[in-house]
Formats: sequence, structure tokens, C-alpha cells
Amino acid sequence: MSLLAIGVSTVISCLGVFSWVKRTNNDFERHSISASELHALMGSEKDVLVFDVRQPLDLLAYPEQIPGAHRVPPDEVLKRPNIIPKDKDVVFYCTCPSDKTSRMVLSRTVVLGFSRVKLLKGGLAGWKEMGFPVEPYLGTVTFPSAATAPPKA
Repeated sequence: MSLLAIGVSTVISCLGVFSWVKRTNNDFERHSISASELHALMGSEKDVLVFDVRQPLDLLAYPEQIPGAHRVPPDEVLKRPNIIPKDKDVVFYCTCPSDKTSRMVLSRTVVLGFSRVKLLKGGLAGWKEMGFPVEPYLGTVTFPSAATAPPKA
């Protein structure tokens, strides 16, 4: 009888995890935009802000950005989310596999009540694969010190 209980408990746990993963993926789908959609939005009359939230080493490796993008270090968004306007459409992008940094920033802003935020699926690489323009990044690259770096999750 105890093996049956363990089996049922395992199946219920797996179903719970599957449901949570599916719900999380649906949330990210709702808050994501393709490179083609962003390109069309940027070419329209709509006001959209694009934020480059790449990690400093990624910025050094790929010193280019989407035209008109604002560079904001991801830890800055996490520490001071008020730098992101709530009354405008905002798109975050990075160069991480599976958009890790953009997802982290997006998750934080959604929890804080931002509703007009999205992440660029595929990030900068997806943008470039579509043949859309990039411009050189001419700003400075700063690295957080150990004392100011956000705690690891």
C-alpha cells in the first residue's frame, strides 16, 4: 500500500510542477515580442522604449545595439525599477541563451505591477538574424563591484 501512496504522490507532484512550468511559460509568451513585431512597432507612430539590459561582458563581446535603445544595466533595473516608465510600452533585450537576463528583469517589473513590459524573443541575436539594423554602442561599460552586486539567487 505504501508503494501505491508514493506513486500517487509522485504523479501529483509531477503534475503540479508541469502546471507551474506551463503557467510560467504562458506568462513569458504574453510578455514577449518577436524581432519582426518590434521592428514594425518601432516604425509605427507608437511610442516604445527599448532597453538593452545585457550584462557588461556581453556588451563588451557585442558592442552594438538596436538603434535608439537605452542602455540600462540589469542590476540597476532591479535596484531602481522606477527608472522604467509605467505609462509607456517597454521592451527589454539581452544576448543570453533563452533570454535569461531579460526574463529576470521582466519578472521583477511584472511583480512590481508593470503591465506594458515585454522581452525581445531571441534578443540581439534574433534581431540581427532578421537583418534589422544595429548601431555601435558608444557608451561606457561599467562593472558592479562586489559590494554593490545584487545577491545571487
